Amino acid sequence: MADRDTDILVSGGGIAGLIAAAAFGATGARVICVDPAAPVTDEGAEGADLRTTAFLQPSADLLARIGLWDRLAPFATPLQVMKIVDAGGVEPTARLTRAFDAADISDRPFGWNLPNWLLRREIAARLAELPGVEFRPGTATVGLTPREDAALVRLASGNGGAQTVAAQLVVAADGRNSPVREMLGIGARTIRYGQKALAFAVTHERPHDNVSTEVHRSGGPFTLVPLPDREGRHASGVVWMERGPEIARLRALPREAFGAELNARSAGVLGRLTQATALTEWPIISQIADRFSGPRTALVAEAAHVVPPIGAQGLNMSLADIAALVELMQGDPGNAAALDRFNRTRRPEAVLRVMGIDALNRASMVGVRPLRDIRAAALGGLYAFAPIRRTLMRAGLGTR
Repeated sequence: MADRDTDILVSGGGIAGLIAAAAFGATGARVICVDPAAPVTDEGAEGADLRTTAFLQPSADLLARIGLWDRLAPFATPLQVMKIVDAGGVEPTARLTRAFDAADISDRPFGWNLPNWLLRREIAARLAELPGVEFRPGTATVGLTPREDAALVRLASGNGGAQTVAAQLVVAADGRNSPVREMLGIGARTIRYGQKALAFAVTHERPHDNVSTEVHRSGGPFTLVPLPDREGRHASGVVWMERGPEIARLRALPREAFGAELNARSAGVLGRLTQATALTEWPIISQIADRFSGPRTALVAEAAHVVPPIGAQGLNMSLADIAALVELMQGDPGNAAALDRFNRTRRPEAVLRVMGIDALNRASMVGVRPLRDIRAAALGGLYAFAPIRRTLMRAGLGTR
């Protein structure tokens, strides 16, 4: 017997889980969102997520529909141009540069970039404004029993409290090692690359001009994403992917030596870079769940799929999951036919994107000179044909 009931139980209070709670809450649904940890909402606090997220056009449209965009827009930096630099020659300098301008396909930027710690702060504040929505940090999902009429979800809080909630729909947004997915017995296929990524912010000499730049050499891409100025200095977020031992070597360097490596790897695209925040690190994998739905349950975000941070695809795939799920669940959340349709539509799309990003990541990792030359030639060839270039940009946005 349940202690209480709700329409939607969102398990996971990361960015995707918080947005899912806001999206369902905006429809008037009763929502409980739980997460074992409280969100870190200050850049300088221990455990702060120093990564950034680029919301592409369809994602920004979703955020606008659910009342989040007005809150986020003042902090957002437009991404007008996506630039790819191949620095895979003998010297770590740009030997091939190709720029993809959103103006070729749209009167809006490709997307808008925001720091993850700030997103958690602003979305959590939005949840507090929505009637019928409860956000419970410090509460974990420890049991799940799907029934025909509802799913019984057992919750445990850090202070030893326990509760059973009857939910019409459980949304698993609880990460790549999803406890809810495991409770349902749904497997996942994982590809490991032996890579890790460093995320941090830098200041730099030249303005970024709202250009996001991926520098390819070997080991993985080095990405610079536009941020607002920091104390009057131009700033960008960095995601630096390398093989695990190289990341360990870089992290062990004194600050001055790390700065020298940082500037060598950036190929000088924004002038001299200066590290502005602490380093955070996480492993790089690709992963796809065997199913995106179970009885009274839907898997979204990294519970369903994980991709390397290339082309701003990860969270934007997650928001496409959420948009589709909210639409399918209107009027009867958790019904089996709609959940089956969610799985049949979202999973094939995610599989294709996981495969495409896997191929791009493997190409970015190559260290043998002839293969780096092939990579550069392929990039130049694709860019040379305007119809192909525009098709690739629309595909990257998730539009047709």
